Amino acid sequence: MPFVDDQTFKKQNFSNSPLSVGEYNNCSFINCGFSKSSLKDIQFVECEFIDCDLSNVNLSQTIFQDVRFSNCKMIGLLFENINDFGLSILFKDCQLNHSSFYNLSLKKTQFVNCMIRDVDFSEADLSGVLLDNCDLSNSIFDNTNLEKADLSTAYNYTISPEINRINKAKFSLNGLPGLLNNYDIVIQ
Repeated sequence: MPFVDDQTFKKQNFSNSPLSVGEYNNCSFINCGFSKSSLKDIQFVECEFIDCDLSNVNLSQTIFQDVRFSNCKMIGLLFENINDFGLSILFKDCQLNHSSFYNLSLKKTQFVNCMIRDVDFSEADLSGVLLDNCDLSNSIFDNTNLEKADLSTAYNYTISPEINRINKAKFSLNGLPGLLNNYDIVIQ
């Protein structure tokens, strides 16, 4: 298994010729295409993905340790299939629509200016997570731990306090309808 350190990959298309299985340390992937390819069994440590398309990528047993995604298209990803050993990721200006974080521990993960529509967070641990200016339309929160999470600038979410843990989570007044949808009441 190759070890790749301190390399920058620019404008490469890994959709037809997948990235080699190995460990990538302190690498940058800029404007690369990974759509429908496989990152199975690859380990990324202190890496960044900028302006990349990772839609529908196979993430089976992929490891992300201190990895940053900026302005990436990441539609239809099953993060629940990753190897969560040492998981540490940050998403900024990304599209994560139709993805799943089912039963994954994402403690203190930051999502900044992201589109997170139709995403499954069922049974995930989102304690201490920051969802800053994120669109959460139709995303599923079912038995999700949101304790101490910051959703004060998030919008379009529906979260039932009865089936999720929300102790000390931060919400804005504008977000209250998303917490009260199940009650069929009118808020003006």
